[in-house]
Amino acid sequence: MSKLIALHTTPAPHRLAAASERAFAQRIARLAVRSLYAELVLYPKPGLVSLVDNGSHTDMTAATFLRSMFALRRYFLDITHAGMRDAPFHALKRLGIDAEARMLRATAGINTHRGAIFCLGMLCAAIGRCHASGAALTAGRVHAMLLDGWGRELGAHSVAPEMQSNGARARSAYAASGAREEGARGFPSVFHIGLPALRRTLAAGHGIREARIDALFALMAHISDTNVYHRGGPDGAATVRRQARAFVARGGTASPDWEARARACHRDFVAARLSPGGAADLLGAACLLQAVTVD
Repeated sequence: MSKLIALHTTPAPHRLAAASERAFAQRIARLAVRSLYAELVLYPKPGLVSLVDNGSHTDMTAATFLRSMFALRRYFLDITHAGMRDAPFHALKRLGIDAEARMLRATAGINTHRGAIFCLGMLCAAIGRCHASGAALTAGRVHAMLLDGWGRELGAHSVAPEMQSNGARARSAYAASGAREEGARGFPSVFHIGLPALRRTLAAGHGIREARIDALFALMAHISDTNVYHRGGPDGAATVRRQARAFVARGGTASPDWEARARACHRDFVAARLSPGGAADLLGAACLLQAVTVD
């Protein structure tokens, strides 16, 4: 009789597999939210909202970002699951649209994480697809999964008509690239600029705060940020790239006076109302990859 009872109480293999998938998706969702939190609390972070101040923004605070993160928890879980099922791009896009609506309800209409919803969401889907295939979670493999699974649709998405957001107006006025263009190429700045900068600083024996600062400045120096173009036009974009490149050229956080220089850059950006929000979104994505990947 005891053997019969044990037979009936042993979980079926498909139930074990489902529980394992659910646990994996929950872990990735937690790490995605933690990555957004890591970006929020980082300081000094030129022009951007932190726990210290509101940067160049008058319409949002750290509390606004926290409400947004809380609203996005289920999204990251769902899109990881969708990636594990190799869902088509239109299904992922629908999840993103719904997540953006929840974000806007939570923030009373303020756009805190639109770029992050797209970028981190697609990375969660690619991570889920990678896991379901049994492949090792390396950055290169996640990138390949992203492009192989949805690369064609991402490319089409980058030129599709969209609502007239600030980013869209900046693209039209200044031919600036943004989250859509990054996404069309599988977020190369995350994989080839932000994540390597973060890892180099950690490999040199510095702390995670310094690594994230270096990654942020490397991204600011490299990308064409529609958030900056919207606020400062071409001159503002040139200022951001020039100051970021000077910070990097001086050795970044390896320089003894790095924090004073980063604070000075922050003051300059606030005075000019510049906010490199695109770089901040990509930093959050790099933080997620750093937490998830094994290479």
